Amino acid sequence: VQSVVRVVFHDRRLQYSEQQQLEGWRWSRPGDRILDIGGCRGWGHRGGCRGRADPAPADIPLSVGILEPQIHPTLLNTVEFLWDPSRRTSVFVQVHCISTEFTLRKNGGEKGVPFRIQIDTFGAGGKGDPPEHLHSASCLVKVFKPKGADRKQKTDREKVEKQPAAEREKFQPAYESTVLAEVG
Repeated sequence: VQSVVRVVFHDRRLQYSEQQQLEGWRWSRPGDRILDIGGCRGWGHRGGCRGRADPAPADIPLSVGILEPQIHPTLLNTVEFLWDPSRRTSVFVQVHCISTEFTLRKNGGEKGVPFRIQIDTFGAGGKGDPPEHLHSASCLVKVFKPKGADRKQKTDREKVEKQPAAEREKFQPAYESTVLAEVG
């Protein structure tokens, strides 16, 4: 099967202007990408990070079972890869922009816009048919510089701890890796 991973805007108002926002980012950061698979950073400049003729799993740090990863030079927020659903598979993606890069003010202390990491999975279509959509999943993320992320986690944790027990149950627990929820 083939999966396509994208970083998109979560806020609907930014979704309407996504292409303009991405073009502005591309203009301000020439040669950079918003999203990469583990060790594929920069391979897209040579037409994708495929670079191998056999369908053996690619050697990508922290990813398992990924076949033929591809990074398209013009789609800065998208990566795709093949994988075998009968085998253990995980993908390590890197987001190379921070949430405040898409805010109006740039003087520090901005809230930052939430992103959504979305994975769409497709099966092979029949002869001449488009690929069959099998599944979609996503998660909400905000990307900060390390110092800002530590501060944000601390203030968020303090806010949750001040909530009554019934309200605290509504929050999802923290995990070492991101758990994606099905897109309905």
